[in-house]
Order: sequence, then structure tokens, then C-alpha cells
Amino acid sequence: MEKKYFMDVVINKEKLSDGSPIFVAHCLSLGITSQGKNIDEALVNVKEAIELYLEERPEKYEDLFKEELPLFSVVEVTKSAKVTHSFR
Repeated sequence: MEKKYFMDVVINKEKLSDGSPIFVAHCLSLGITSQGKNIDEALVNVKEAIELYLEERPEKYEDLFKEELPLFSVVEVTKSAKVTHSFR
């Protein structure tokens, strides 16, 4: 059975200079970015970019998550947050 690798991809909705929306997909572990007119297109495009990259750099497979999904979380930050610790 072929090994499966799971990629960490974050998608952000952004705006082009003309104001139209674009979805930008970032593969954090490999530093690869692609985009699409919608989320599905962005995912297809970043997957293709990842596959092309790994075709050229097969040694990078060792840097990837194997058999397990990466974990992500979201944290809320408020504008009025105060620093409680400072480092000198």
C-alpha cells in the first residue's frame, strides 16, 4: 500500500487590486502558495503545486506529516489586549 502524506494548508480570502475576491492557499510546511477564484479551485491548485514540487524534490517527503493529520487551532485576539509579560 502506498504511503499517505498529509499537508498543512491554510486558505485566506483576500482581495485583488480591483477589489474582487481571491482565495490564497498556503502550504506551511513546504512554503508553497497558490490561489483560486474559490476555495475548491485554490485547493486543487495548491495540491498540484505541491505534487510538482515533490516531483522535483522527492527528499522533501521526509519533512511531511505521515499517517496523521496536522493539528491547527484558532485563537482570538482583541485590539485592546494588554501585554502581561515583557522580556528584557
